[in-house]
Amino acid sequence: VQDLAQAHILALEALKDGKSRAYNLGNGQGYSVKEVIEACRAVTGHPIPTKVGERRAGDLPVLVADSTRIKQELGWEPQYDDLKQIVATAWKWHQSHPNGYNK
Repeated sequence: VQDLAQAHILALEALKDGKSRAYNLGNGQGYSVKEVIEACRAVTGHPIPTKVGERRAGDLPVLVADSTRIKQELGWEPQYDDLKQIVATAWKWHQSHPNGYNK
């Protein structure tokens, strides 16, 4: 979560210079829904029930974000490349902010 927030800050700062671009944010790796669910189960210790069905019409089998542009233009790189570590950082934040940010 923190590295994504940093990417947003860098993009906002770039707007001050008149730059307006869209950037993909990712670590160049793709994960299946099953892999993400298994990582979430492992990190949280919760069973997370699932219902398996056919892929929806129009859904691509693989999507991977290429963050080359934001790395070249703004110097951003993802901090994490391990799925369980990514989930663990999000889970840690959620546990310390169960209601999100208070107003």
